[in-house]
Amino acid sequence: MFLIPFSLLWCGFAIFWTYTATRQGAPLFFDAWGAMFICIGLFFVFGRFAVDAWFRRRISYVVTDKRILIMRTAPFASFTSIDLERLPDIQLTGEGEKRGSLRFGAAASLFGSSGGWSQSRYQSFASWSPALDPVPQFLGIEYPSKVFDVVMKARNALRPA
Repeated sequence: MFLIPFSLLWCGFAIFWTYTATRQGAPLFFDAWGAMFICIGLFFVFGRFAVDAWFRRRISYVVTDKRILIMRTAPFASFTSIDLERLPDIQLTGEGEKRGSLRFGAAASLFGSSGGWSQSRYQSFASWSPALDPVPQFLGIEYPSKVFDVVMKARNALRPA
């Protein structure tokens, strides 16, 4: 939630810095320094959404009768398999009934695990790009409540009667 105001403040200050440095005739280094921070600010404000969409297009999800499979291709290829018998808590989020996400496990804090620094090298980027979150999840899927029902039925089918 704080990322939007932070992004806008960062970008706004970088623009102000560069404008002021240019206007006062500061050395070229100050203009270049400001331009670099403007680029970072523009990424924070706009680019992170494009990067996240690019990552999400390279993720595939499968629910079988025994497992949940998540495969990510480039640039950080990974394959995650979750046994339905040992399925962690599932968190269902979404915008209405049409699109949402399923998270398999507890959400990580912005600064990593509760015990200190991040356990995963990508965990710190999860707030900026949810597709990099190390917690297994189905991101931006259609009809998430129906997928949730499929997962629960498959899990319950494995339990002895």
